[in-house]
Amino acid sequence: MMTNVANFKHPEFLVSVDWLLENLEDPNLRIYDCTAHLIPHPTETYTIGSGKEDYEKAHIPGADFLDLQQELSNNTSKLRFTFPSAEHFSKAIGAHGLSNDNQAILYSTTSPQWATRIWWMLRAFGFDNAKVLDGGLIRWVQKGYPTSTIPSTYPEQSFTAKPRPGLIIQKSEVLEGIHESNTCIINALSQEQHIGVGGRTYGRPGRIKDSENVPTTELIDPETNEFYPAAVIAERFASVGTQSSDRVLTYCGGGIAASATAFLLTMLVHTNVGLYDNSLSEWAIDESLPMEIGD
Repeated sequence: MMTNVANFKHPEFLVSVDWLLENLEDPNLRIYDCTAHLIPHPTETYTIGSGKEDYEKAHIPGADFLDLQQELSNNTSKLRFTFPSAEHFSKAIGAHGLSNDNQAILYSTTSPQWATRIWWMLRAFGFDNAKVLDGGLIRWVQKGYPTSTIPSTYPEQSFTAKPRPGLIIQKSEVLEGIHESNTCIINALSQEQHIGVGGRTYGRPGRIKDSENVPTTELIDPETNEFYPAAVIAERFASVGTQSSDRVLTYCGGGIAASATAFLLTMLVHTNVGLYDNSLSEWAIDESLPMEIGD
């Protein structure tokens, strides 16, 4: 199972492509391609593109495809990727063959943030036997491992969600966190978005007041698509004050990139981490909520 996990306190949440190849025939595994795409749009910041076409072109043998927006999100919300109800999630994930007794392996054909979003959702619903494939399909293909174009599904199962409070948070808690000296708020978007000088905006440029910046892209090796070693990631988080904080809140544009932040903080044994569900997609359009620009 080993990958870049030497100093992670919870290495069990991340598996290497080598480990998956060795365990590919395990009947208890449920392997899921979690890919989605954010497509730049002139008036809506982004539109959502399904990763189903990527899956159909090439996927890990035996893997099923999960559609984050259409199947696993609350589509009655006007905001993208809104966290669903326990009933909705249980029915949707059970339809894809995941029971509380299975082991889920999550990966993406692009950034691992799509896999970490579903990992965080599963964790928020009380499921601890999910693992992210380090490097995803990019690393799998780099190693010369087999892919398939044949769609795969698992028999429907019963999944029981057991919601955990505090893992998915709303704007009220972020607003309170701004005024709490023992709370660290981390923006997972790019530096130019953080300081408000470039990149896509979500209504207003810049960042949530008093938040720190650790771009998700800085935590991933661009050559392999794997996360950097634990020591590198820990040092980056420590530079913005996570070690001295009792509570860490993460956000981005819509709760996707920030899920990778939350995932890695949990791997490093930060036990009190909350992910702001709708992030700047909600915050930036509400003029009453404080934002900042500049260094």
